[in-house]
Amino acid sequence: MDPAMLFIPGIIMLTPVAILLIFMRYRTDQTKERYRTLLQLAEKGVELPHELLADPHTSNSDRRRALVLIGGGLGLMAMFLALPIEFHDGQRIASLWGLGLLPLMTGLGYFANWWLNRRDDMRG
Repeated sequence: MDPAMLFIPGIIMLTPVAILLIFMRYRTDQTKERYRTLLQLAEKGVELPHELLADPHTSNSDRRRALVLIGGGLGLMAMFLALPIEFHDGQRIASLWGLGLLPLMTGLGYFANWWLNRRDDMRG
């Protein structure tokens, strides 16, 4: 088998992992900087409001997370179906389309959670 045939799918598979690692590093650095700033304010004797100590949470984060995962799952499924690569035993890479179901279903779960929380907030 041609090494390029293994290199391209490897890059395609490792790209989301690299993006996730970069995002996690960014969030860690952002949190460290936030706590460093809070520590500097506390050392100066400034009284810290409770809102600054809590982690920031947006009200639509579940909806955003859901839409990203649903889009990622559909994109992953479409990518596998569109790739014309065949393995040495004749099996096509398109048969791996089901791997996109995991982020798709997880995204649908987040979307349902967002919808149910929004509905409960409207009642109460």
